[in-house]
Amino acid sequence: MSLDGFSLNPLINELNDKLAGGRIDKICQPNKQDIYLYIRQPGQTYILYLSINPQNPMANITEFQPDNPPEPPVFCMVLRKQLEGGRIASISQYGLDRMILIDIDTLGPKSLIITKTLIAELMGKYSNLILMQDGTIIEAFRRVGENSNRVRTVLPGQNYEVPPIQDKINILITDTNSFIERLKTYQEATLYQAIIASGLGFGPITAKEIIFLAGFSNDLLIKDMDEMDFSSITNIIDELKIMYQEKNFSPTLVLDKKRKIKAMAPFALHIFNEKDFSLKTYADINALLEDSKNYTNSYYNLPEKDFYRKTIHNEINRLTKKEKILTEELAKAQKAEKYKIKADNLMTYQYQFKDHQDKEISVANIYDENYAPITIALDTKLTIIQNMQAYYKKYDKLKRSTQMLEIQIKRCQKDREYALTIETAIDACTTIADIEDIKAEMIKAGFLPPENKKKASIAPSKPFKFALPNGMFLFVGKNNYQNDKLTFKTAHSDDIWLHTKDIPGSHVIIDTKSDEVDEDTLFLAAQIAGYFSKARGSSKIPVDYVECRYLKKPSGAKPGFVIFTNNKTLYVTPDEDEIMPIINKDLNKK
Repeated sequence: MSLDGFSLNPLINELNDKLAGGRIDKICQPNKQDIYLYIRQPGQTYILYLSINPQNPMANITEFQPDNPPEPPVFCMVLRKQLEGGRIASISQYGLDRMILIDIDTLGPKSLIITKTLIAELMGKYSNLILMQDGTIIEAFRRVGENSNRVRTVLPGQNYEVPPIQDKINILITDTNSFIERLKTYQEATLYQAIIASGLGFGPITAKEIIFLAGFSNDLLIKDMDEMDFSSITNIIDELKIMYQEKNFSPTLVLDKKRKIKAMAPFALHIFNEKDFSLKTYADINALLEDSKNYTNSYYNLPEKDFYRKTIHNEINRLTKKEKILTEELAKAQKAEKYKIKADNLMTYQYQFKDHQDKEISVANIYDENYAPITIALDTKLTIIQNMQAYYKKYDKLKRSTQMLEIQIKRCQKDREYALTIETAIDACTTIADIEDIKAEMIKAGFLPPENKKKASIAPSKPFKFALPNGMFLFVGKNNYQNDKLTFKTAHSDDIWLHTKDIPGSHVIIDTKSDEVDEDTLFLAAQIAGYFSKARGSSKIPVDYVECRYLKKPSGAKPGFVIFTNNKTLYVTPDEDEIMPIINKDLNKK
């Protein structure tokens, strides 16, 4: 969910007011979708976040400081070379399109001022960041060749062309009557379709809000409207224009019952009722966008997570299928006893039959209390004794395979359970160091091939650290390595350890400082343990808790595996309204 061009306009004005005149001190690109510009103003440094994530393209001032990768990508190095030390001349919008133009004055040869423009095209899957000078592209975040787009290419050295211009009306600089006359040309369309087709920058939310305030339904046909109806639309458009002129905004974020973002806009959204949705208002658009990241995990946008998540998911599916096949083979092998019964009967009755004559024989089963007949198939090429030996041989083979299959099934189950813990840990990754831990663990487990290439060293990863209302600290491991370190090296014997019962999840430690832990704190920590587990989103999640003195790690056990005694269990349903304010303030985050 992102802002449409009309709603983006006040944000760009906010950015320009705060950042114009600032000097670019530092540029960071932590992943394949995000750029962070550190902009120095007198007495304060702002961080401008630019994302071309197809699901949520965004630009805003943030307080989050990402990890700086040891090997910066090419686009980041180009930006550093071209823009670091430059000053923001202005930040503007192209019409009411979802395009942000950041003009940056840099010092060129002979101290001449050269203006370069960083263009953020926030257009869903077509989003891009492009650096331009005098109309010529210097570099692009995503290079677009003719094979990708025949209409418009984006390559270094080419002239920059704006995306295809839409024949729509910018209501902020055009008389409202012109907009109304445009609406009337769409006689066969609905009012909703006509507003989208006529208003530059209008997205679905803006169009629906205009229609609602005017008192109409979205499917009202233009041809069925009279002048009074168009007058109502005119009044709403004029009110919007006055709001934009006076900058009298009421930024609103709408969440559904699952705490997912339903809509956002710089104005109040009356189309959503407070019974079915939660409506949050903010002082400005930037604050709205910054808070929205808490509901989309945009703070921790690491595209590498998708690759490892897919890899481990495939591994879990492979192990699941393997376990099913082994179980089916075991079921067959467990029928080995019938071959021994046939062999023993052949041994008992061998002298009653002649060799090479009968394809099958029927005898009284010596193992049946009523001596019910049993039919035994014979290979006429073999003697009776040889048939008996063949049955014994098959029995022995199946008996041995049963033991091997049971061992393989247990090993497969353990590997699958371990893979599930890694899958859960991937969701908790927030830094490059966390991802490196996951990669190392998957390589060691054989889920990924080993790497020969040496990489630059990075700072070690850190677990989550949260401050609880009673003043204690809560530590949450993000992966199995951190879980081991937290539980057996960081925690003290009288600290409280929590973990979801028989469900993959993080190790959670309450740093008690040898004080008593009240029930409210214990219950809150259990909710957080449930949130950082495979059971997230479920209700009545069982969470074991115990003092760390009762924890042990078996020799040779995989990372994250523990055994314990003296534990108790709580059943919790994580209340995100209660725990999110705590989770969103990781004290180990820069």
